Amino acid sequence: MQIEEHRWHSPALGREMALKVYGHWGAPFIVFPCSRGRYFDYEGMGMIAAIAPFIDTGRIKLFCVDSLDNESWYDFAVPPARRNARYEAYDRYIAREVVPFIADHCRLPGVRAMTNGCSMGAYHAVNFFFKHPDLFQGTLALSGLYRLDRPEFGLDGEGLGDVYFNSPLTYLANLSDPWYLEQYARRTIIACAGQGAWDEESLEDTRHLAAICREKNIAAWIDIWGHDVNHDWPWWYKQMNYFLGQLYG
Repeated sequence: MQIEEHRWHSPALGREMALKVYGHWGAPFIVFPCSRGRYFDYEGMGMIAAIAPFIDTGRIKLFCVDSLDNESWYDFAVPPARRNARYEAYDRYIAREVVPFIADHCRLPGVRAMTNGCSMGAYHAVNFFFKHPDLFQGTLALSGLYRLDRPEFGLDGEGLGDVYFNSPLTYLANLSDPWYLEQYARRTIIACAGQGAWDEESLEDTRHLAAICREKNIAAWIDIWGHDVNHDWPWWYKQMNYFLGQLYG
């Protein structure tokens, strides 16, 4: 398997950022790590090995990026507005630096990557896709939380106004712009959650996402797995293989 590591000083973030590329060809995926995770976690936690057949045969190519969670949503020492501002800088890094890097690396100007991630990575995957459907081909999100007004993010009802446009279930519920809805109709939207241990909140948010998509006639594949399906890597291996098989089998 072809593996590369790249790093550069990000103008948007004002510091060095790194990413890893897995594969020589195929549909590009931008992969966001789990909570406070790193760009090498997909490899370290075994996901790269689990989906290696899709990478080795040139069906997909992964671009695993670093997170900025500790400087944004998990920086509880600063108010919500400052956390949001830092996340918006991360947004600029992804949209203006990583997206062009992917197109250049694939030698396909204008190519759109799928967004992907598990748990907190799924939040990023869904948020970046729904905010920038012109930049991404779709999203494949596993066991995500899609609202920021949850206790783990330390935001209350008053603070949510400062982060409104980065809380997907919040802004999607009120979205009516035809341009966005037309873009969503051309993309691939997949979200999955289990009903087993530690996945209760992900299940709730995934079902909420399904309801919003139905209400707005957004075509989405929302897949709820069984009561034995836990919020953990062994199940995410199985889910990734299943959905990649459906898309690129």
